Amino acid sequence: MKAAIRTKYGLPELLKIQEVDLPTPNDNEVLVKVYATTVSRTDNHLLEGTPFIMRLFSGLFKPRLPITGTDFAGQIESTGKNVSAFKTGDNVMGFGFMGLQSHAQYITIPEDKAIITMPGNISYEEAAACIEGAFYAHNLVENIKPVARQNALVYGATGAIGSSTLQFLHLKGVSVTAVCNGEHSELVKSLGADRIIDYKKEDFTKDREQYDFILDSIGRSTFAKCKPLLKKKGIYSSAGGMNLLLVLITPLLGGKKVVFAPPKNLKGFLSFIKDLLEKGKFKPVIDRKYPLDKIVEAFSYVASGQKIGNVIITMDL
Repeated sequence: MKAAIRTKYGLPELLKIQEVDLPTPNDNEVLVKVYATTVSRTDNHLLEGTPFIMRLFSGLFKPRLPITGTDFAGQIESTGKNVSAFKTGDNVMGFGFMGLQSHAQYITIPEDKAIITMPGNISYEEAAACIEGAFYAHNLVENIKPVARQNALVYGATGAIGSSTLQFLHLKGVSVTAVCNGEHSELVKSLGADRIIDYKKEDFTKDREQYDFILDSIGRSTFAKCKPLLKKKGIYSSAGGMNLLLVLITPLLGGKKVVFAPPKNLKGFLSFIKDLLEKGKFKPVIDRKYPLDKIVEAFSYVASGQKIGNVIITMDL
């Protein structure tokens, strides 16, 4: 089978498409034929080995997993003898935030990990676009516990995390101001934005509105700059590098605070997003699609910071 291989941390050019052996599932694993996956910011961090703390999990001096990729949508090709939750032919989707080696034509994964049958009303490509960014967005929104009639500002509202955050807040009845390129106003309005700030024309930190929540989905703002926009008990959170000192101290002061939502409950998230998809309450956003042999281009595009929603890798099987 074909797979995207790297042997050390670095830039996308290190990736090579190579022929490798087809994996064999263990007794508790399924073999999945991958039809679609994504290249995400998580994949970029794992490719580069940054921030350095990630290497405690991904491999200190070189990558623990030679094949890149963290999410997938595909079909079960075979199952181990002890597998009971899935059967051959099931369409499935899954995620592993520290890597699943899913930039390959086939992968194996234990049945008790973050894998679930796909909704019947979406394609493989749409399924792949509902996983990585949506997971981090859901994790954040559940952590801050918003309620109806509160208001939030989402910075970077067109990315995979931002577009999902916007939708989850809208479902909870929160009024959302979306900060994005004005060219994408119609998209974010269709996802539930009540108000748009075009960052190319306005500095959102000079907005006169005050918010219950400011959520930076791309990690390019700071608590100091956003603090004047928060209400007395307002919450700030960022998908970028967090100041852990602020995370620890600000909640103790009783006013505006910084929160961090560590990733958790992957299985629970997959059930949640599957339910929304079956009910037509979540819209996956896809920017571009690349075949596996163009994965270097896909990584370079994601690294440029210009993507809208998700970048999809399709498999030529």
